[in-house]
Amino acid sequence: MNKQAVPLSQTIPALAPLQSRLPRVGTTIFTVMSALATEKGAVNLGQGFPDFECDPTLPDAVTAAMKAGLNQYPPMAGVPALRDAIASKIGKLYGATYDPATEITVTAGATQAILTTVLCCVHPGDEVIVIEPAYDSYVPAIELAGGKPVFVQMSLTERGYAVPWDKVAAAVSPKTRLIMLNSPHNPTGSVLRPEDTAALADIVRGTQILILSDEVYEHMVYDGLQHESLCRIPELAARTFVVSSFGKTYHVTGWKIGYVAAPAMLSAEFRKVHQFNVFTVNTPVQHAIAAYMANPRPYLELPAFYQKKRDLFRDGLKNTRFRMLPSDGTYFQCVDYTKISGQSEAEFAMWLTSEIGVAAIPVSAFYDTPRESGVVRFCFAKKDETLSLALERLARL
Repeated sequence: MNKQAVPLSQTIPALAPLQSRLPRVGTTIFTVMSALATEKGAVNLGQGFPDFECDPTLPDAVTAAMKAGLNQYPPMAGVPALRDAIASKIGKLYGATYDPATEITVTAGATQAILTTVLCCVHPGDEVIVIEPAYDSYVPAIELAGGKPVFVQMSLTERGYAVPWDKVAAAVSPKTRLIMLNSPHNPTGSVLRPEDTAALADIVRGTQILILSDEVYEHMVYDGLQHESLCRIPELAARTFVVSSFGKTYHVTGWKIGYVAAPAMLSAEFRKVHQFNVFTVNTPVQHAIAAYMANPRPYLELPAFYQKKRDLFRDGLKNTRFRMLPSDGTYFQCVDYTKISGQSEAEFAMWLTSEIGVAAIPVSAFYDTPRESGVVRFCFAKKDETLSLALERLARL
């Protein structure tokens, strides 16, 4: 006779609860809203990923690499052919020269690149300037390194969200080690202009401050604007870890592959951490992307591809009481809903999902201490029919 299984927790001595390294971290708003969208059968414009397939030649290339036997560990820093392709792309687009052997590192997505950057240069007691609203991995990365985040809130202007550089300058102290930037910016859809990078250069000139430039949406800039990569500016590139993502560029977010470009001295420290928290990134995907990058059209045509979707979505929103904020980059559209409801952003996002059938993300979730501005974020990286269905429902507003 089989004995009834006894739970493991009842067979070992009780353990004291772990002291959390991230005591303030709980379930993310993205998980909450996606689960609610599924429960209510809502169109999910909350979480930022495409609902359409990538170019079929790309997974075919992965299969070909696997069948060719490219399935063992690659070099720690990444497959040489891929690092060569990345350096070539950066040179052609931004006029910057990076040595693929010592200054390009392939990562397991941008989030790993961000964490590794912070861990390699931020020490206990160091301060890191974070411009809010901010992607939700920034602050946990700083806290895991023992650093202290110092927050500067973006201003909401006629141009949309903008960085108040006077407040960034005021936030600098002798303890400032790193400034974290994101352009094109998630969640606001704003992009840096030349005057922004000039102001940043003025702030860091003559200091030992480093910069993390999160540029994962680099190929999603609209209306003829130029992506102001910090690679373009030698003075800034010399102190910057530039992060990008193939997942965003090639519509394969689940592949979790990106890269960091940084001067050799910074890259050497980055790789010390990288080799012990990831070691390296899956081999066949690296070979496939290296081959796929030989044709620049997919990323050169991306601005027009997403601008068409943005314009479709914005045209539909004109029939609602939402006030659209500028969306100069990324695949996100922020809207002011204060003419529709006086609810908090989280309450409104849940109501919108449950009652209207369209999921959005409250922008307040991107602040360390939630700030209420009456703004939510939609993702328009969706099939046209998905956007049309969402707009049909939102037209009720």
